[in-house]
Amino acid sequence: MKREKGLFTLQPSFVIVTLRGMHEDSEAPEDLRTRTKRFGLAAVAAFVKIPTSIQGQVMSRQMLRSATSVGAHYREACRARSDAEFISKMEGGLQELDETAYWLELLTESGTFSAPAAHQLHEEAEELIRIFVAIVRKRKGT
Repeated sequence: MKREKGLFTLQPSFVIVTLRGMHEDSEAPEDLRTRTKRFGLAAVAAFVKIPTSIQGQVMSRQMLRSATSVGAHYREACRARSDAEFISKMEGGLQELDETAYWLELLTESGTFSAPAAHQLHEEAEELIRIFVAIVRKRKGT
């Protein structure tokens, strides 16, 4: 059974992913590759709902660009040839996540786009940031 919540279609086994990358009701980790793609698709869905004013266009394009590149950075990290390259790609993804959160904050705080979708996308960006940070720290051994 699927439940609709904002831009995300949630299935019971994919409701919440904790910082450890495990499902709340399962022992199997959610595929981060799928999750980052879902994040990019949610950004695309939000983008088309943002008003087409000048400020809306500027901020929404920046948000879309940074949000859709997160999954690409993660995929590149998965193909890394060394720990240093892996960390570099993951940190690139972190920068894009932080930038996405920034643009979403500007969109909402300026009153340009305050739909629940913006809040949900911002929450997902913050959670992905925590996951990426944990992965990088673990790989660095810190």
